Amino acid sequence: MSGAARPPAGSYAVDTGTGRVGVVMGHEGPYVRLRTLGGGREWDCPPESLRTATPAERLRAATAYANARSRGEVP
Repeated sequence: MSGAARPPAGSYAVDTGTGRVGVVMGHEGPYVRLRTLGGGREWDCPPESLRTATPAERLRAATAYANARSRGEVP
């Protein structure tokens, strides 16, 4: 997400520093708080390291979560 715009809570974004797709949970100081699609621990990401997730990236993250859940790796 280039520029000063902050993504709204509930939107999907990619942390370009790690390549992880996350759901925007909110903003804490200068950072954007992200959480993986199925839940889990939040992480901080500087806004300049974010971009909007494509539909394919959102689907890939949802599929990875569903597969992990079916294997019993997540509650």
